[in-house]
This record gives sequence, C-alpha cells and structure tokens, in this order.
Amino acid sequence: MKRALVTGAAGFVGKWLCAALVQDGWAVVGCAHTAADVEAARAAGPWGSLETVQWKIGDLRDAAFIEQLFAQSPDAVVHLAAVSHVQHASVSPTLAWDVNLMASVQLLNAARTLRESGAGDPVVLLIGSAEQYGRQPAEAMPLREDVPQLPLTVYGATKAAQEIAGLQMFRSAGLRVIAARPFPHTGPGQEARFVLPAMIARAEALRHSASGAPMMTGNQTPIRDFLHVSDVVAAYIAMLHHGRPGTAYNVASGAGLSVREVIARVLQRVGVQAELKEDPALVRAVDVPVLVGDATRLSADTGWKPTRGFDIILDDLLAYHRTHAATY
Repeated sequence: MKRALVTGAAGFVGKWLCAALVQDGWAVVGCAHTAADVEAARAAGPWGSLETVQWKIGDLRDAAFIEQLFAQSPDAVVHLAAVSHVQHASVSPTLAWDVNLMASVQLLNAARTLRESGAGDPVVLLIGSAEQYGRQPAEAMPLREDVPQLPLTVYGATKAAQEIAGLQMFRSAGLRVIAARPFPHTGPGQEARFVLPAMIARAEALRHSASGAPMMTGNQTPIRDFLHVSDVVAAYIAMLHHGRPGTAYNVASGAGLSVREVIARVLQRVGVQAELKEDPALVRAVDVPVLVGDATRLSADTGWKPTRGFDIILDDLLAYHRTHAATY
C-alpha cells in the first residue's frame, strides 16, 4: 500500500483529501498543527471517514518535526498547509511568508534528502493558487499555465514563490515536484469567513429576518471560476497518479461568474429577494477583476474533468448550513 503524507490535513481541503486518498487505497499520514485541530478533524463530516488516518502534530517550521515526518519514507507528499486566507495573509505578511514559503522550502529539502539517501523518491504536490496570476487582461481568459505570474496579494506572491522553489528543486535535484494552481473552491465544511459560505449564511439570515433587509456584499464585479472541493481533491489525486514532474497545472472549470451573479443565484436558491448593499468592511483593498482558468493540460495528462456544477455547489453548501447552523 502506498503512503501519502498530507500537510494541513486537518483543514477544510485536507479533510476532504485525506478521506479521498483513503478511498483510493492509500495509507495516509495527516500532519496538523495542534491536538485540537486533530480532534475537530476526527468528527464526522461530509468528506467521509478519517478513521484510518495516522496523525502527526507539530509545526512545519520546525526542522526536527519535518525530519520525523519523512522517517516513514512517504511515496507522495501533498503540501496543503498554509496561511490560506487572502486577508489574513495581507494583515500578517511576515507570518504568511514564513509559513507559505520558508516551511515549504524545509519540506522540499527533507524530500530531497530522502531521495538522495536512496530511502525513497516521493512525488511532492505543492498546492498553490490562482492568486498567483494576479491581474490579467480579460482577453487572456481563460488563463493557461504559460501566462506570466503577476500576483497582487501577499498570499498570491507567497504561493508563486513556493512554486518557484519547488520547480527549482526539480530542475537541480530531480525531486519529483508537481505544482497545482487551483481556482476558487468550496463545499460543505468550509468556514463562513470564505465568500460562498458567507453568502449562504447571510442569505439564510435574511430568510428569517424582516422583509426589506438588504444583502450585504463586498465587491460585486470580480469574476471567479468556482469548483466543488470534491472535484479539486480528485484533481490532486489524479496528479499523484499521472501528473508530470516539473509541471504546473491549473485546476479550473473554465467558466466564470461575477460576484453579483453568484449572489443572485444564492438568493434564488435560498428563496429570498433583497437589495444588494456594499459593506466597506467586506471590500478587499486589492482585488483581481477576473480569474478564470484553462485546465486543458490537466485533462490531457490525467483525464480529470470537473463533475459538479455551480448549482450543485450551492445546494451542498445550503444543505450543510441548514444542518450545522448552530455551529457554522
């Protein structure tokens, strides 16, 4: 049985990925930051069973902890751990660079050392972000992987730097690094501080409030390419099996929706009508106008295609919110 090491395993995507890897026949070691994170991850959820996941608790900025993780010679490493919220990274840029780049470099170096020792030759899947592309002209959409990376946000910059470090390690040391550039994704279990769960929560609150209350929004004009988390983790597993080392892959649907369109569809799904009102607290100071990706390369190399459309995403988010409203 092949062994997979997943960092950030107790996070939203990490839980979905670990469950999918177990289902795919992998023995999974999940890395988490605290015991509380592990306890929360072990609770039943829509992602599936995590009962067989072996947990390791520690800080990826600690070289000794990383050495311990690689003592089991994993066949694959999926590096999800990060300061993953764009606003959080902007407020705490030093932390974001420390976690998203420096910890990643330590992880890559440990994988290189394992390879050079002859004890293993892991595939290392670095999880980046569409934020790496930054602001691109509308005529460049949908974006292909050869478009120059021009990150606007701290988060996007740290992810671009992580990818550069990983692909340099591929070129110089032969480490089997693959870089994923996922476009926005969501699904049951994502925190309400992220855009779609937040919209669902606000729309549901309006359903129970006095009529005439407005729907508070951030920027309404940005266009995004949304995916279901289950499709994204399927793409990651497809890359582990069939991805080409030294290659960057978009994980995208190729279809874009404006935030205004998204809100309209959320309100329709929830069954309420409301005036849209911009809340300055929800407006991002730095926002990319359009982010839509082309996943032709990923489909050609692995056969992956998204299977869950936007309406299914909304239905799943709404069902999860209504079931977990007290703690969501």
